[in-house]
Amino acid sequence: MFPYKDDNPTLRTPIATFVLIGLNFAVWILIQGIGTEPILSASVCRLGLIPGELLGRLPSGTVIPSAAVRCVTGPPEWFTPFTSMFLHGGWLHILGNMWFLWVFGNNVEDSMGRIRFVLFYLACGLVAAAAQTLINPASAIPMVGASGAISGVMGAYIVLYPRVKVHMLIFLGIFITTITVPAIFMLGYWFLLQLLGGLPALAKESGGVAFWAHTGGFLAGMALILLFRNPNLIRARVAQQLPG
Repeated sequence: MFPYKDDNPTLRTPIATFVLIGLNFAVWILIQGIGTEPILSASVCRLGLIPGELLGRLPSGTVIPSAAVRCVTGPPEWFTPFTSMFLHGGWLHILGNMWFLWVFGNNVEDSMGRIRFVLFYLACGLVAAAAQTLINPASAIPMVGASGAISGVMGAYIVLYPRVKVHMLIFLGIFITTITVPAIFMLGYWFLLQLLGGLPALAKESGGVAFWAHTGGFLAGMALILLFRNPNLIRARVAQQLPG
């Protein structure tokens, strides 16, 4: 299932959402060389979050697996939890993340204001990084992507707008159809997939999708929205939707 829009108009232009999307694409183009090697691997090694390196659990000089350049761990870098959430591993990775940020981010921003939304987004991204790091604290596999922070946005959305209709594309082999479901169904199903996908990582380290970052970010978003939402903006949105 792939969401392509929701029935949830905004009060204001989602400038912060636009800026975050723009920053992610700017990093992809200017720092990651739009996915070309060896620039891509070098950026991931230098600015991605490597749990074992951050926590000092890996000896300096450990070779990082699956890199197109020879990349080894060094001393812990405090900034990688921040920089990692603006890096991506490929075109599908960044396009998928930015699409989800657009579909769900504009309404969450509308509920709290622009500055609060940026702080909320970063906080969810940090909690997501912490969750994935705690699952595999000695991992040498770099973690990159905005999906942890965007999971927080989705967690906030399910609290704020559980009954809003989300329009979905359904791929059935060569056939494509559409359905419309409440946000609580779509996002709840997505969250369940992250939980189930993360279970194997409890037994052994694995690369690929950072399921526990998604899970941690989603739960953080559900909790933090209670602190970050702006009651005045919430009331204004309700008043806009009332008939007459």
